[in-house]
Amino acid sequence: MKITFMGAGSTVFAKNVLGDVMRTESLCECDIALYDIDPERLEESYIMVSSLNRNINKDQAAVSKYLGVENRKDALRGADFVVNAIQVGLYDPCTIIDFEVPKRYGLRQTIGDTAGIGGIFRALRTIPVLKDFAADMEQVCPDAYFLNYTNPMSMLAGYMQRYTPIKTVGLCHSVQHCAQGLLMNLDIDHEEPIKEKIAGVNHMGWLLECYDVDGRDLYPDIRKAAIEVLESGITDHHDLVRYEYIRRFGYYCTESSEHNAEYNNMFIKDKYPELIERYNIPLDEYPRRCIVQIAEWKKAKERYLNNQVGHYKTQEYASGIMNAIVTDEAYKIGGNVLNTGLIDNLPKEACVEVACLINTAGIQPCVSGPLPVQLAAMNMTMINVHLLTIEAAVTLKKEHIYQAAMLDPHCSGELSIDDTIKLCDDLIEAHGDWLPKYMS
Repeated sequence: MKITFMGAGSTVFAKNVLGDVMRTESLCECDIALYDIDPERLEESYIMVSSLNRNINKDQAAVSKYLGVENRKDALRGADFVVNAIQVGLYDPCTIIDFEVPKRYGLRQTIGDTAGIGGIFRALRTIPVLKDFAADMEQVCPDAYFLNYTNPMSMLAGYMQRYTPIKTVGLCHSVQHCAQGLLMNLDIDHEEPIKEKIAGVNHMGWLLECYDVDGRDLYPDIRKAAIEVLESGITDHHDLVRYEYIRRFGYYCTESSEHNAEYNNMFIKDKYPELIERYNIPLDEYPRRCIVQIAEWKKAKERYLNNQVGHYKTQEYASGIMNAIVTDEAYKIGGNVLNTGLIDNLPKEACVEVACLINTAGIQPCVSGPLPVQLAAMNMTMINVHLLTIEAAVTLKKEHIYQAAMLDPHCSGELSIDDTIKLCDDLIEAHGDWLPKYMS
């Protein structure tokens, strides 16, 4: 069995996914192909993964490395699973562009990797690379599963599912931690294991049901406790945006409050600057994280690159998916898949996040049924942008970039139509060769 890791320069994430593989009996003797376009980052990951293989896996896996586009097909050749963790344009220059250019227009962001103007342009520079990946996979590993971890998840997985023949699922971390984190932070007494139902779109999947092991509905206590936090006037809590979702829309969602603050037109508003403090919204959060992560890697890499690396299994889905397909041991995930009648009141073209069963038959999404109307409406504000961004990437027409930005609730809530179009043009120019050429 062969696993190809695209974007292997994401060393810590490669450690988590491939460490999990090495800790899985059915997978630990696999061939691992590391691929990246950055020679230094690739070499660091190769040293780290080789050390990990030695330290926890008795060198049972075979680890190889492939540098640059000219070696990409060889990296993919014969793969059974392809893990995608690329970041096109990295923090510098592209994330900096995504944040600094909109600031000139007074448009502030928190994360900018999933929705909003930052998410749109992150998708536009990544989809052309995934198109090339898919073309290579058709030739050298047509039956491989493409496990996508790169954001913006719904746009990238949605593109792959609609416009390529590759078997694809989008994987995120937010479903695994949603209900448990909520219950812990609100100090809700309950008996494990809990029963939950989550459906929606990536980073705005809704916790629709939450029961403890005895069948007790935990939502009445959740709603009461969340509203008490909001009414207490506390402003240093990390999750006030999602608690406001509970108060106004009735349900909690999967991804963090700093993410969700920029997914709508309700919280980051130039006319109401007091909302930033009231809801503890960390503007420019993602650039700060990038700077911290770069600094932390500089400190940690001596340990990683000097054979001082071990691993405890994480909650990442990738190894569980691979094991289920190889062994037929059933496994459940929250996966991002095309909406083939899974959520009735969302479009069939949308990439939705629902429960999926995995076994040797592959990835089998489960029908969730319609969302409460207010939740479907919230999801549609994101889906509109997803579909138009994908349309822009496929047609290379600027008008669809403009339309995606005009329909994004945060952009449209802050900027005029003229300024939105000027902002898009400025971002296209600033990205330069990181983007393909678009037709006017």
